[in-house]
Amino acid sequence: MTDEQYMKIALAEAEKAFNRDEVPIGAIVVLNNKIIAKAHNQVELLCDSTAHAEILALTTAFNHLGSKYLNDAALYVTVEPCLMCSGALYWSKIGRVVFAAPDEKNSYRKYTGSNNPFHPKTVITGGLLAEEAASLMKQFFSAKR
Repeated sequence: MTDEQYMKIALAEAEKAFNRDEVPIGAIVVLNNKIIAKAHNQVELLCDSTAHAEILALTTAFNHLGSKYLNDAALYVTVEPCLMCSGALYWSKIGRVVFAAPDEKNSYRKYTGSNNPFHPKTVITGGLLAEEAASLMKQFFSAKR
């Protein structure tokens, strides 16, 4: 599968969150061309401010592998990770992070500037299907206002 196909699966997870009145962010973890974890935000459902899509996907992947590291895996997420999720991704030593829409308000860059909060070997790619992900976020928040 291609990066775009994987991101479309992450977007489907974001739509699940949207339909459950959660901030519409979805994430998947891919290892050896196989999806080993899927998740979407569940902050409201779990009454847990740490229940972000990235954190839930990482936990599922760790459990699947029986390992605390994801060196050879890739995370596809529909919105740029926040500082908390970036910290979790750092500790996972994930090989690659691909995000769709940038998040100027809550992204890790707001707090780190040009400093990279990810593991030094992690490759970051942004902007893949950004319009689709941003549109879903805009829909969600415009309905809230």
